[in-house]
Formats: sequence, C-alpha cells, structure tokens
Amino acid sequence: MPAVSFSHIGITVPDLDKAVEFYTRAFDLYLLMPPSEVLQDDSAIGEMCDDVFGPGWGRFRIAHLSTADGIGIELFEFPKTDDAPPPFEYWKPGIFHFCLQDSDMEARISRIEELGGKQRMERVRYYYPDEKPYRMVYCEDPFGNIIELYSHSYELTYSSGAYTG
Repeated sequence: MPAVSFSHIGITVPDLDKAVEFYTRAFDLYLLMPPSEVLQDDSAIGEMCDDVFGPGWGRFRIAHLSTADGIGIELFEFPKTDDAPPPFEYWKPGIFHFCLQDSDMEARISRIEELGGKQRMERVRYYYPDEKPYRMVYCEDPFGNIIELYSHSYELTYSSGAYTG
C-alpha cells in the first residue's frame, strides 16, 4: 500500500474566536468554516460525536482552517474547556506538538508574539550549521499548545540524516 497523506489535526482551545483570529493571522491560514455550534442530536455529526465522545457531551463549537497545502486544522471549544495552559509533559503518550513550515521564521515568530503566542526556545536552531540553511524553533499559541516551525520540508531536513555523524 502507498503511504497515507496527512489530512488535519484537531486542537481544543478555551476561546474559539481568539483561536481563529490567532491561527488565521499568525499563520495566514484559510478560514474554511467560521465558528459553528454542534449539538448532541440525531444528525450525522451528532451521532458521530456520540461515537467519539460518549454520552452526555451536549454541545461544542468548532471552526475549520486550512494551510496553503490543504492540511486542515480543526479548532474545538467545549463548554467545560479549562483555560489553564496544558502541562508540558512531553514524556507522556500523546501528541505534544505539531509543525508548520515557513522560510521566514523571524517574521513568523514576530507575528506569533504580537498575537499573544511566544517563542519557546531561546533561539532558532540550525540542523546543519555552516552546511545547510535548515532551521527550526518551538513556539506556543496563546493557549499553551506547542507549535514547531521548520524552515524547510520535513523530507529535506531528515533525508540528510539530521542526527548522524
């Protein structure tokens, strides 16, 4: 079978409107579907959410965004979403970050910070100092979700053996 392609990621946030503003402005994502409410009912989406969340979920708000290459970012706001940033427990199972690509990292970091996010690392790092311009940095959105930035594609960065010799 051929390798699969990436479709989307879902991120829970405490303030959907603020998140839509942050992600569309910080990363120039396309807004595909503005914030909408999903109710627990017998509709197709309601039944699908029953399967995923179990009984009693009630309602939530959702918005759909897209990157330039068509990868989706779903933003969710549930009524009981805690607005405290999630603990950074990288050693526990689960997703601890997602990565976006931009060749102008400094400008992107500035925009992230202007919109309430932050640069998590002290500085942008080079994978191959003095050899190749491949760079990376970890940042956070205003809610504490970890976002990594790459200057070049994942394939280019790792096909050269980033951790070897």
